[in-house]
Order: sequence, then C-alpha cells, then structure tokens
Amino acid sequence: MTAPAPPDRQRDAERTRGEILAVATREFADRGYNGARVDEIAARTRTTKRMIYYYFGGKEQLYVAVLEQAYAEIREAEQTVDVGHLDPVTAIRRLAEITFDHHEAHPDFIRLVSTENIHRAEHLAQAPGLVTLNTPAIRLIGDILERGRAARLFRYDVDAIDVHMMISAYCFFRVANQHTFGTIFGRDLMAPAARDHYRAMVGDMIVRYLTDTGAG
Repeated sequence: MTAPAPPDRQRDAERTRGEILAVATREFADRGYNGARVDEIAARTRTTKRMIYYYFGGKEQLYVAVLEQAYAEIREAEQTVDVGHLDPVTAIRRLAEITFDHHEAHPDFIRLVSTENIHRAEHLAQAPGLVTLNTPAIRLIGDILERGRAARLFRYDVDAIDVHMMISAYCFFRVANQHTFGTIFGRDLMAPAARDHYRAMVGDMIVRYLTDTGAG
C-alpha cells in the first residue's frame, strides 16, 4: 500500500496543479483548444510538459479539467444566494445579478464556453461530473420558483432550466458579443457608466417575466 504524501509535498502538488490550471485557462481561452500548446503552458509555469502530463494525462484531459473548474466557479458563486432570508422576487433578482457579476469578472469563462460550443461539447461529454455539478444550480432556481408560486407571485408555465437559460443568455451575450455589437451599433456594452443600467435590466427582465402571472 502506498503511503500518503507528506503534507508539504501534497500542498506543493496542489499549488502546482492550481498554477497549471490558471495558466491553461488563459491559454485555452485565448487560443482555443486547437491553438493552445502544452509547451507554452509549461513555459509559463514552474513545471514541465512531462509534469503536466503526470498531473492531467494529456492536453485533452487538461482542457476538460479547465472546463470543470470554470463551471465549478460559477456554480459556487450561485450558491452564495441565501434563499432562506430573501423573498422569491428578491432571490431570483439576486441570482441574476450574481450571474451578471460573474460573467463580467470572468471573460475567460465566456471564451471557454464559446470554444466548447464550436466543438459541439465533445469535451464536456467526457466530464459526466459536470451534470452533477450543475444540479444544485437548477435546484436552487427551482426552490425559488416554488416559493414564488406558493406566494402566488410567479407564473407556472416555466421551469428552472428555462429561467437559467434566460439569465445565462443575457449575461453571456453582453460579454461574448461586446466587440461585434459595439462595432455594429456603436455601443460599448462593457462601459462602466452603463454597468448599473445593464445589471438592473437583467433582474427586471427575469422578475417581470416571472410575475406576469396572467400569461401562465
């Protein structure tokens, strides 16, 4: 039986793995899956290509690990919503705002998801744990919807995935399409002066749709 690694060595391994993931996230986000180079990732970390393969197994496995971490971060942010102390309307608005804040602060996440869509999610399909990882987010929205319906505030003809899609679509578009949108319409979606306006907009959109009980 192999003895466990000493605490200092284990901490060093975790630190090295974290550094590799951080650099790899930027490399894959900037260059896409095909353009990213493990040699470049190794050169920008305190390790070697051989060690990257030791920790992750290969380029594809490293990319999947980057995706898993990126999704884990947004899911962790969503779980900060204290639904037990917020009424349903405030809770769903706060969840939309958290997604807005996260996407704005993590443009690499947006680029990674865009890249993976180009690849038709073939790499995500190799990470079944992501399904489990995303379950709490849908359950959280579902709980908020149930409380809103019990209070006769929310419509009945939408589910948690519908709401998740609406929030994600708005927040993702603002970051992912900022350059094309700005070129076509002459409007900077990331302008600091407009940030509060756009942040309030996503909350208003979700709340007004859900509280339009006459439609459902």
